[in-house]
Amino acid sequence: MTDTIPPISTAESVASGHPDKLCDAISDAILDACLSIDSNARVAVETLVKGVEGKAAIVLAGEVSLNGDAPDYEIVARDTAASIGYDDHAIGMDATSAELCEVHTFITTQSQYISQGVDGDLDSQGAGDQGIMFGFACNETEDTDELRGRYFPIAAALSQRLTRRLDMIQDSGEIPWMRPDGKSQVSVRLDSKRIEDGCYPESVDTIVIAVQHAKDAGGFSLDSEAQRAFIRDTVWEHVVKHAIPERWLEGFDPTNLIVNGTGSFPDPGGPYSDAGLTGRKIIVDTYGGGMHGGGAFSGKDPSKVDRTAAYHARWAAKHVVAAGLADRCEVQVSYAIGIARPIGLLVNTFGTGTISDLELSRRIQRTFDWRPAAMIRDLELKRPIYLATASGGHFGRSPTEDGHFSWERIHEDRIAALKCS
Repeated sequence: MTDTIPPISTAESVASGHPDKLCDAISDAILDACLSIDSNARVAVETLVKGVEGKAAIVLAGEVSLNGDAPDYEIVARDTAASIGYDDHAIGMDATSAELCEVHTFITTQSQYISQGVDGDLDSQGAGDQGIMFGFACNETEDTDELRGRYFPIAAALSQRLTRRLDMIQDSGEIPWMRPDGKSQVSVRLDSKRIEDGCYPESVDTIVIAVQHAKDAGGFSLDSEAQRAFIRDTVWEHVVKHAIPERWLEGFDPTNLIVNGTGSFPDPGGPYSDAGLTGRKIIVDTYGGGMHGGGAFSGKDPSKVDRTAAYHARWAAKHVVAAGLADRCEVQVSYAIGIARPIGLLVNTFGTGTISDLELSRRIQRTFDWRPAAMIRDLELKRPIYLATASGGHFGRSPTEDGHFSWERIHEDRIAALKCS
C-alpha cells in the first residue's frame, strides 16, 4: 500500500433493534420496573436473545433484591421487545407470541456479602464493585447550532443521530419496509495542519449505514441493483439528510455513503441473524471509540459504580470544558468494592487546559463529591430513567424535565466553583 491514510476519527452507533441493544433495553426496562417498586432496589440483570428456525428465545439472568413484589420479568421482556418492533417472527422475533418466543428466567436475590458493603449513608455506602471509570468531554460539537451544548466528540454525535433517526422511522412506520435492526458509522477527517496540537475535526469523510429491510423493499427483487439503489437513495434522503446538520454535509462526496455494504440486509434479521447480549456495545454506549473502563451499564442499579461513576465523570468533564478550562478533558476515577471514597482520580486535558491537570484535579475533587451515595444523590439516579439510555448513547444527549440524562445538565454554580482557584 503506497497511499497515505488520512487522519480520520471514526465512531459508530447501533439502532435500538440491534440484538445487543435489544438486550440492553430489556435489562434496563427490568431495572426501571424494579426501581418503580423500590427506589433502593439492587438490580443486576443480563439478557440474551436468539432466533432460530421456527422460534426465538429470550434468556434473563441475574440478581434482584427489592422491598415489594418483583415485577413480572417475562411481561417486561416481551413488551420491551415488541415496542422496539419485534412482533413478527418473519422479521427476526415475535416477542408477543408464547409459541414463537420462549422466555427463560434465572433471577435470584443479591448475595448478602455484596449488599453488606454497599448499603449505608454518605460515608458508609461503599462502591458496588471495583473498577476504573472514565468521563470525557470536548468542544467539537460547539460550532454546530443543532449540537451546541453537547460538548461531545463530533463523530460520535453524528453516528448517534443517524441511529436515532432510524429508530424514529421505525417508531413512526413512515418507511414500512425498514426494520428495527441497524447500525451507523461516521468518519470525520481531521485538520492535518493542526493534528499535532490535538484533534480538530474538519469535514465528514465517510458515512456507513446498515439497515435491515423487507425482501421486496421498493417493489424490487431481492438484491437487485435497482433495489440497492432505491434503499441507498432512501437512506440518503430520509436518514442522512435529516440527521446530519448541513455544516457537516458541506463538501461531502455522496459516493462515500455506504449502505448495506455487502449488498442486502433482508428479513429475517435481528436476533435471527445475530445473537444478542447485554453489555456488548459498551463503546457505542459512551464516546464511539476508546475511553471506557469498568463494565457495561445496562441492567445495573445506581449502586454499581461502573455505571454511576461513569455518569459522574462525564458530568465533571463536561463542566470543565463548558467552563472554558480545557478544549478536551478526560476524568479517570477508580474504586474498591465496599469502600466509599475513590482510590484514585486522574485528569488529562491533552495539553489543552488553561491550568495544570494537577490543579484541575484538585478543583474537580473540591467541586464534585465522588462517594457513591453522593453521586446517586446529586444526579438523582434512584428513579426509573434508564430505558431511555439503552439506545442512542448514554452521553451527549439532552437532559429532560423527567430526569433523564441528568449527568448532561450544566450547573452554573459548579462552573463558578471550578473557575475559583
